[in-house]
Amino acid sequence: MSEPTPQRPGAVPEAPSVRQKGPRPLPEPVKGTVITVSDRCVSGEREDVSGPLAARLLGEHDVVVDSVKVVPDGVESVRAAIEEAVSAGARVVLTTGGTGVTPRDLTPEGTAPVLAVRLEGIEAQIRAYGLTQTPLSSLSRGLVGVTSRDADGVLVVNAPGSRGGVKDTIAVVGPLVPHVLEQLGGGDH
Repeated sequence: MSEPTPQRPGAVPEAPSVRQKGPRPLPEPVKGTVITVSDRCVSGEREDVSGPLAARLLGEHDVVVDSVKVVPDGVESVRAAIEEAVSAGARVVLTTGGTGVTPRDLTPEGTAPVLAVRLEGIEAQIRAYGLTQTPLSSLSRGLVGVTSRDADGVLVVNAPGSRGGVKDTIAVVGPLVPHVLEQLGGGDH
């Protein structure tokens, strides 16, 4: 048996190494919903490109999205679409669009009433990551949170309506989905 290394008087003992918990994949795929919030996509004036991209990128994290729902901008349309997705069994709901500062950008206002808990650290992380890509990232007011703190809770994420904003948001959120859902199920920190 080896002798412990003597400490110098007044020296701080070396701390044992700490193993950090890291992201891991979902044990099985979960149901997801993508909601594109855009007056122009609803009217047919613009093609929805961010919603299908979000569905594909979430699929890479085992969040299965069968189709993308398109709704007009507005507090009530967003709230109703999120509540419908939750009622239909989605565990992850991602909205795209309506997070800016124009008069019709009301996605956060429609999302806030359905959230029991905001995850402001993830919101900040999304913006910080986005700032490495474009200075416009700081204009997004997107929220992230859960509908309840129990096993039926749903992760809700607001992404900007651009393809870049969707990519940046899912780059941050995708790896965190398993841990958030585990926490809702009563899992350890």
